[in-house]
Order: sequence, then structure tokens, then C-alpha cells
Amino acid sequence: MSHPHPVARRMYDLVEPIGLMPYFADESDQALMALGLRNPWDAYFAGRAAPFGGTVPAEVVHAVFYNFAPGEVARHLPRVWELTTPEAALAARERGCVAGLRRILGDLADTPGIGRAGDLLLTAATSAPVEGRALFSALRALPVPREPVARLWHAATLLREHRGDGHNVALLAEGIGGTEAHVLHALSVHMPAKEFGRVGHLPAARLTAVIDGMRSRGLIGTDGWLTDTGHAAKERVEAMTDRLAEAPYNALGPGELELLAADLAPISATIRAVFPS
Repeated sequence: MSHPHPVARRMYDLVEPIGLMPYFADESDQALMALGLRNPWDAYFAGRAAPFGGTVPAEVVHAVFYNFAPGEVARHLPRVWELTTPEAALAARERGCVAGLRRILGDLADTPGIGRAGDLLLTAATSAPVEGRALFSALRALPVPREPVARLWHAATLLREHRGDGHNVALLAEGIGGTEAHVLHALSVHMPAKEFGRVGHLPAARLTAVIDGMRSRGLIGTDGWLTDTGHAAKERVEAMTDRLAEAPYNALGPGELELLAADLAPISATIRAVFPS
């Protein structure tokens, strides 16, 4: 059903903390590194790209992930598949994220709300069309865990990557390139681009060229911050991302949405207390 008011932004705030477990919980990296990977970025690319299997070229993963600087993906893929397998990486990622969630949630991890939230999120996630959603569709092809905490994390990951695929569409529609997306985000939260983790490591000349290109299009002013045009572009990207993320929640009725929100609220709040944004 179609809801009278947009729910994607509301659900994003509740689901995103769960979906971020691979990047904030040490257990995820530890489980992946135990497979013989060399560093946390090996763990990132192995865990996130594993649904595609071990034969997809780095260039394809770069296109799907969208927002890494040229060459970053190729420093890790396909090299990681000489050290482990996609199947082992998927299992380790899930195992680590479940361990991290259980550590953070404590007794909350064994309450009925975990199972209810996981089932409702899975209903939403598996109802969404896969067309144009490369990473989401790859995740959809994976087996669904039965254990409630793992099921909740899996469903949240599906919805996170569904939204992420749509976010890439929104960026493309605005003509915002991958590295530019990070600059746009950093400046929108009043952080100098050179201090933002995803691009701060780039050679100064490369980052300067990206910023100069955005300045030439009127997105960044001579003061180094976003112009009104830049802020408007960012707002359009976020609005389109929300619109494209609505479809999964149309599978849930108003009562189910309210129950889901009520169950997710303490889970999200507990995680945010440990990993504040």
C-alpha cells in the first residue's frame, strides 16, 4: 500500500544504525581479518563485495559502490579472494556483526522486539523490486538467517543497500561524481573536505582538482563552502534518495509500521549511544 506521508526518512533514522554495524563494530573487522586479510579496508571490500562472488572485476565493484576514488577498489579486489572466499567473508561478516549487536544491545538482544522487527524489516526488504539495484539484488540472492539477531541485521543490510543503490541514482541525476559526493557531504555538515575520512587521504592535488571542478559548476564558492546552488543540489539528492527508498515500506500497513518503529526505537537508540553520528 502507498502511505499518505513519506516513511523512508523516518525508517532510515531507525534502520541505519543496525546497517552500520560492519563499519563501527570491531567484531566485524576482527572476524574478517581472522580469515587472513591484511587490513580493515581488505575487510571492508571483502565483506561488502562478497555477494557478487569472486570473479567480478574491480571496475564493476567500483561502479556499484560509486563513491570511491579511482583505483581504491583495485587495491583490494580481487587480491582478497587469493586470501579467502566470498562465502567465508559473508559468514565472517555476519558472525562479527551479530556478535557486535549482542555486545551492544545486551539483554535487549533476546527480547521479542528483535524478532518482530527482523520479520517486518524482512517483509519490507524482500517486497522491493530489484531493477536497477545491483548490490541490493545481489544481497537478495543470499540465504536469510534464521537466528533473530542475524535476521534483523540481514534485513537492515538489505534496506541499507537498497537505499544506497537509489542514492547513487540521485547523485548521477545531479551530475555528482563519486569523490564529489564525499566533498558535497562533508561541506554540507560544515566539515572541510580535507578532514573527511573518505577523501582526506587523497593527494592534495587530486582533491583540489575535485573541488575546483565543483567550484566551476557553482556548487562551491570562493570561500571553500557550499553555495546556495550546492546546498540545493544536496537537498535534491537527499529528497530523491528518500523517494526511491519508499517502495519497501509500501508492503507494510500503518499498524505494522508503527509496531516496527516502536520495536526499532530502543535498538537504534542503544546503538547510537555507543556510536553517535
